[in-house]
Amino acid sequence: MEGTKYFLMEVDKLIPYARNARTHSEVQIAQIAASIKEFGFLSPVIISKDNTILCGHGRYYAAQKLGLEKIPCIQEEYLTEAQKRAYILADNKISQNAGWDEELLKIEIADLQGADFDVALTGFEDYEITDLFAVHEEHHREEKQVENKEYDEEEFGDEEFEHECPRCGFKYN
Repeated sequence: MEGTKYFLMEVDKLIPYARNARTHSEVQIAQIAASIKEFGFLSPVIISKDNTILCGHGRYYAAQKLGLEKIPCIQEEYLTEAQKRAYILADNKISQNAGWDEELLKIEIADLQGADFDVALTGFEDYEITDLFAVHEEHHREEKQVENKEYDEEEFGDEEFEHECPRCGFKYN
């Protein structure tokens, strides 16, 4: 895009945005650092002309934790001050608005586990993975229970009609 520069920037020249409303715990920074070690620095930090970080504070802190001297950056050169401030918020909030297709997520996690890959590098906690699979199995069991519901005699009322047990085929009125 015109007005955008891609390059490596010295980490010590970057300036965190003073009013960044997004927070990063030490645990999350460690997760980002582990991700960078495993996959490389694939998502550049977005900075303004004066080297203020607009997006990528977590990656910046992870780079510091890893002792990296330079990291990939994109320098924007066309946003107004109001647009920069709005973009900082939008970049963080819009990504939170996404959901998960739990069936596809389950397949992906299971495939990674089957490949003996450290699934913790995805950022999912053990309890989240356990819950993902447990919820699915519980839901599946509930569906089966509904399909095989047994009725008590009082649930039929006095009217006469024929019934057939879905399990054994026994016919009764």
